[in-house]
Amino acid sequence: MEVLTLFGLGSDADAVYRTMLRNPQAGIPQVADQLGWHVDQVRQALDELSRLSLVRPSWEVPGRYQAVAPQVGLAVLLSRQEAELRERQERVAASKVALERAIEEYAEIQRHQQYAGVEQLLGIDAIRGRIEALAHEARSEIMGFAPEGAQTPENMTASKPLDAEIMRRGVLLRTIYLDSITKDSSSMSYAQWLVEQGGEIRSIPVLPLRMIIYDRKVVMLPMDPENSTAGAVLLRGVGVVTALCELFERVWTSATPLGAAAGSTDDGLTPQEQAVLRLLAQGNTDEAVARKLGVSVRTGRRIVAGLAARLGAQSRFQAGVEAARRGWLDAAQQAPRADNVARASSHQANSPRDPVTTC
Repeated sequence: MEVLTLFGLGSDADAVYRTMLRNPQAGIPQVADQLGWHVDQVRQALDELSRLSLVRPSWEVPGRYQAVAPQVGLAVLLSRQEAELRERQERVAASKVALERAIEEYAEIQRHQQYAGVEQLLGIDAIRGRIEALAHEARSEIMGFAPEGAQTPENMTASKPLDAEIMRRGVLLRTIYLDSITKDSSSMSYAQWLVEQGGEIRSIPVLPLRMIIYDRKVVMLPMDPENSTAGAVLLRGVGVVTALCELFERVWTSATPLGAAAGSTDDGLTPQEQAVLRLLAQGNTDEAVARKLGVSVRTGRRIVAGLAARLGAQSRFQAGVEAARRGWLDAAQQAPRADNVARASSHQANSPRDPVTTC
């Protein structure tokens, strides 16, 4: 006989029931002897069998139990299981209907929030909720800029399960970080974990803004690049999404793969130093330079001071003049520039030929 635990019997009850079927005249002591158990263990099993209506008191011998025939007792248990299964199936069907209604209601809310291919998201909860939903819906690729520098432990903890689920489904994850993450062990460990899971990671001295692109169809951008808590927008217009995909690809081409040594100019300028020269030439303060590099103000000032020392300059103005004289500014301006690409892509996105001009 098959093991009857499929009907919900414990292993002890199963053994006692089968023993009683083989020996209908056996009492509790005899069943205990045959199984090599204590009588109390047999009585506990009989209590379970009684609850399941698989044994009944003997009509002939007081204190003895009689096993109910399988075609009767087990048929009743099977009927109960079938009834429970039908009930579960009905609950699942009802849950599916409720899910479809919830999706329809949510889609209707989103339709009201969208205008000309733009959806506004206000608040961290709304932003993270949409990130989770879009990541779950992604089928081919997610591309992103992460311009914050060293990642916070909270962000990495929140992102890891989602990133793992994305890559487990075979979705390609490509992310560009700031070079400054190489100085933060936690951020580097997380980036290396992403690579081990199948992601592709690169870095660059400066990024134009935070951006996530889902399947080259939807782009998430901050409302205010200087204040990510102000909210975000989702863009779906073909023109602007195409332009932003081109922005990502150009920056990706100029970025350095994780762990690879970044090149330098003939004058020995690192990509980060070239970026600092560009930012200073644009009139950025030390605080702004540090923020865009994703480093502390102290570190930013140390980089600026190092450039000034190499140039033999005593002031920003002298540094600028000497850098121009040596051709350093020309080298910096000719280097791959995420900010120039951003402006070019923005112009393309807002061209009169692009129907989505309200973005």
